[in-house]
Parts: sequence; structure tokens; C-alpha cells
Amino acid sequence: MGETASVLPDRFQALLPQRLDMLRRATGLPVVFGGAVTPRRDLVLSHFFGTHGTSLHGLRVGTGRGLGGTAIAMGTAVRVNDYASTRAITHEFDQMVVVDERLTSVFAYPVAVRGIVHGVLYGAVRGQTTVGDRAIRMAGAIAQGFAQDLDMPSQQNQTLHTQAALRELAEVAKLVGDPALRERLRRVHQDLGGESAVTVPTGLTPRELDTLRLAAVGASNREIAAELGLSTETVKAYLRGAMRKLGVHNRTAAVHAARSTGAL
Repeated sequence: MGETASVLPDRFQALLPQRLDMLRRATGLPVVFGGAVTPRRDLVLSHFFGTHGTSLHGLRVGTGRGLGGTAIAMGTAVRVNDYASTRAITHEFDQMVVVDERLTSVFAYPVAVRGIVHGVLYGAVRGQTTVGDRAIRMAGAIAQGFAQDLDMPSQQNQTLHTQAALRELAEVAKLVGDPALRERLRRVHQDLGGESAVTVPTGLTPRELDTLRLAAVGASNREIAAELGLSTETVKAYLRGAMRKLGVHNRTAAVHAARSTGAL
């Protein structure tokens, strides 16, 4: 890996608060938390945003146990719409999750480096709402950038780490559908020394770029319409306009062409 296994947990813990804050801002979820996987392959929850108390602090989650342990065992994101009633996970942590924190819909997204899970990011809501597909896609983008940063050889200097973090922030900014929030992320990116994170190539309108950004992470026309507050017909019109300007004939090619310009 370019690292000894003992170094990665320390790096994960150092980077985790920033990544959780990024997850919270990008998804708008009220509760996010996470932790690193120990050499014994259990997960220890260590950093939190939006929790009511401390019952989850320092909680150890074994592989295959609860939601996070299931994500570690499967090596993929796991989401439940009603934590208390789902049969997809074990329930030894219900007191902390359901009773103390009153969490309902929760996801756990593993951060894996070369097939080995080194930590887990969680997002959750309370009440009748559920975690949506958009939040999962955002978490995936953040987890992927997190894993890439963990995989950087230890001899690379802090400048390279900073550049990686700036690139990750720029990628997250491109995924955000809310123009106001995207502009805030762009300003933060520039304030930290990054180049312009969101550029508009000649001829493509901001709304055409918005639709392409969401199409790039797998959103359907209906999901794009819901995210941007548009009708599906308007979304189709924006995609057709983007395809025409980019000289391509389908949305996949449009995403590829837009990426080649540096817009996506």
C-alpha cells in the first residue's frame, strides 16, 4: 500500500473530522459520524456531528454486527430506512441508536483502500424522512476521495496532501445541486488556495451543467428534476441542449465531453 498498516488508522483519524464536516455540508443530513477500523478489525466510533448525547462515543462495532459492521463485512454501503425494525442487521446497538439518539434512517459507507476497509462514514436522520439516493452518492464521492488520500505514500509532503484535499473539495462542489451551496464551496476552495473549482465552458449554461453533474453520478431524469426543482421535460431539454453544444448524441457522451473540458 505504500504504508504500514499501523499508519493508516492514525491518518484516518486525523482526516475524519474534515471529511465528516464535508459530508454534513454536502448532504444536509442532521447527523453524521464515523470511526476507524482497528487492527483487530472492529470499528471504533470517534467523531460526531449532530448527536444528542455521548452513548455512541467510543462504541466498538464488530465486523458483521449492526449497520457499520455489516458495511465492513460486505465492503459496500448499507442503508436502512427504519433501523429499529429492519431484519438486515443485528440489533445489539438499538439502545444507543434508536432509544438514545432516536435515529431512524441510517447509512454506513465504508472507506476502503485497495479492498481493505479502514473506516466507516455514517449519515442519519430522525423522524419519518429517509436518507435519499443523492446523499448516498455524495457519501460515495467523499469516501472515494478519502480512500485516495489514505493511499498516498507517507513520504509525500504536506503540499501533496493539501492538493489532494483541494481536488476532493472541488469534486464535491461539482456534485452539489444547490447553486448557493455550490458557490459557498467554491469560495472555500479558492480561499484555501485552489484554482476555480467550478467553471462554465463557452456555450453551456449553469443549468445545463447542473443536469450534467447529477447525470454524472447516476441520477435519473426524475431524480435530477426533484433535486433541481424542475420538471422532467425541462431536464430533458437541458440535457438535449448540452448534447447539442458538445456535439454528442447521448447523456453518457455529454458527461464525458464536459469532463474533458474541465467542467465536470
